[in-house]
Amino acid sequence: MAILMCRPDHYGVEYEINPWMHVETEVDGSMALAQWQALYNAYSLLGERVELVDQQPGLPDMVFTANAAVVRGREAVLSRFRHPERQGEEPFWRNALERRGITVHRVPDEVAFEGAGDALFVGERLFCGHGFRTDLGSHALVSRLLDVEVVSLRLVDPRFYHLDTCFCPLNERTVLFAPAAFDAASQQLVRRLVPHVIEVPAEVAAGFACNAISLGDRVISSLAAERLEEPLHDAGFATVALPMSEFMKSGGGVRCLSLPLDGDGLAEAA
Repeated sequence: MAILMCRPDHYGVEYEINPWMHVETEVDGSMALAQWQALYNAYSLLGERVELVDQQPGLPDMVFTANAAVVRGREAVLSRFRHPERQGEEPFWRNALERRGITVHRVPDEVAFEGAGDALFVGERLFCGHGFRTDLGSHALVSRLLDVEVVSLRLVDPRFYHLDTCFCPLNERTVLFAPAAFDAASQQLVRRLVPHVIEVPAEVAAGFACNAISLGDRVISSLAAERLEEPLHDAGFATVALPMSEFMKSGGGVRCLSLPLDGDGLAEAA
């Protein structure tokens, strides 16, 4: 598996499109780069191949590669960002994916869909969030384009504006899940469809503990994941907790900075 990342060469909080973002907040560029590099190094030490996309000036949130698209094998559905501030990223993500031999699909311009930020696979099911950044109407389109069963989950807490801030697949049977982020019907769906649910208190999820990525028996997440070491250990996982303070200023963490590309034999970008 390859993981798509974007070095934070032009990263900062330049606008406000979620409750975490405040333009008066200063990002420490050196610290952001060190935190990003630590994540890159963690992937490399675990034997994962990291592929890089150059960040473009004026697009500070390109570092959050998870929002580029949802990828299944050699096909992807490109994001159509809700906010104009991020829509300029779309052609760069299309190009990055197509150069890697991935067939890219699009939803109509009037439909908001924010990629793997709101679309995460648990086994063969694709769990999709809606309520803040992705339209419910996009789910049927994504289901058809990727030929996959979609489970729709409604987000109700603006702190958890993307699904990947409050829901993390660890394997085909296990997820991290912050119930407070969802309406009652969505909570019931998760508990019914997923055999093993590790419930995460809202205050721990607010530290971006669920904004994680699982590689084998390792769960890489923010420092808040240290509070989940016991249930993760009981489920057979070891925790790799990394500082993510500079990216949390924009409402992101480990998963936001990472887009897994799971197609075998992906073409290398030129």
